[in-house]
Amino acid sequence: MKIKSGEFIALSASSMMLTALGIDIMLPVFGAVGNYFELPPDSNVTANIVVFFFMGQIAQLIFGILSDHFGRLTILRIGFPLYIISGVIAAFAPSLPVMFVARFVAGMGASAVFSTTVAGVRDRFVGDQMARIMSLIFTVFLFTPVFAPFLGKIILAISTWHMVFLAPSLFAAFVFLWSFRLEESLPKQSRRPVNWNNIQSSFVKIVMNRQFIRYAGTSTILFAAFSAYIASSEYIIAEKFGHPELFTWIFAGIGLLMAFTTSLNARLVNRFGARRTLRGLIVIYTTIGGLLLLYTILSGHTPRMWVFFLAVAPMLALNLAIEPNSSALGLEPLGDTAGFASAIYGTFFFFIGASLGSVVSHYLVNGVLPLILCFFGGGVIAFLLIYSDRRVHVN
Repeated sequence: MKIKSGEFIALSASSMMLTALGIDIMLPVFGAVGNYFELPPDSNVTANIVVFFFMGQIAQLIFGILSDHFGRLTILRIGFPLYIISGVIAAFAPSLPVMFVARFVAGMGASAVFSTTVAGVRDRFVGDQMARIMSLIFTVFLFTPVFAPFLGKIILAISTWHMVFLAPSLFAAFVFLWSFRLEESLPKQSRRPVNWNNIQSSFVKIVMNRQFIRYAGTSTILFAAFSAYIASSEYIIAEKFGHPELFTWIFAGIGLLMAFTTSLNARLVNRFGARRTLRGLIVIYTTIGGLLLLYTILSGHTPRMWVFFLAVAPMLALNLAIEPNSSALGLEPLGDTAGFASAIYGTFFFFIGASLGSVVSHYLVNGVLPLILCFFGGGVIAFLLIYSDRRVHVN
């Protein structure tokens, strides 16, 4: 690899950042988009701008198979143009259906970049070392929620929402050029032929691996609550709590907490290992979700805004600390099919998780209780999955 470790982490984080930037920068302009397409003031249809992007992640299945055959860089260089071109189309879409289709394709492009980036990390690192590197990547990656909403508001103040939608494509073009400094991480002798028997045997090997299913399931169920919040965050803050002026500040504050937590996670993994760290994080997450649900039930109404975010902010941050540990442990036994395995993992994580999250978002019209139930229920399921792993792990 021509580039040093620090640049590799920065480039990987920037590549993965395309997924976050493709969402976070647009959140402050949902109202402007709704006005442009003449939607009712109380409509949450614009949440589909996020949902369709997440659903495009199903393309990881195809890209994962192809990256195990053609190598990581070939698929990476397909993903960037898909993301850039569809982003331009979404920015100037004549109707919401066209925009949603373009966002789906942008999600496909992001999935190619995301999955090959994760597979590239897995090619180079394994186990606790991968969890530590992924935590460092996520620390850089998670500064996106801090600055992206502010950047979206600044661009909107001096231009239109169309230019806000164009910004991720411009950033992607820069990262695309930067990515040519990478060398291929999958040697030719390790590549797998593309044929039905090989795909079938690889798929069976992956989905029958209990360790993979356990940790992919953990990430997926927690991401359902995460995606439901992200897609509806502006609606919750502006409509349910009546403070639209606080949206970017709350979003940025949570982003800073996420970055701090993932940075702390890298240190915890160094000391305790990925599995022990993950177990502790899940216990804290589930406890906070349970306390918020109990408070909501006992108070008999929507919780106060400060109580809601006092609980939700650390759960969102813990979610992003849990993910690198979970992905590292899930992919640990599948190094020979890292591309396909990371694609299946990503499909579980993004497509299924976002689909479940969209169902939760639909019911938020009546209040935030469905989201609170999703946080706590996801925590309980993740707790059961993680603590059902009885293997002895020596750090």
